[in-house]
Amino acid sequence: MNFLRGIGPLEIFLIFVIIMVVFGVGKLPEVGQGLGRGIRLFKDSLAGKEEKIDKDLTSKTTKSKK
Repeated sequence: MNFLRGIGPLEIFLIFVIIMVVFGVGKLPEVGQGLGRGIRLFKDSLAGKEEKIDKDLTSKTTKSKK
């Protein structure tokens, strides 16, 4: 995450102000909720793929031992 090293408090504040102007104060909770839901679904899908890979690897190793 080297690209985040150059972001300071002023830049974060400016991004927040731009988001408020674009979406408005009333829509901000909905935008945050949607963003959080999207991140959660992305993490869950990655975790599911890891479990499937682990399951496939263990089944292949048990088949090769037989």
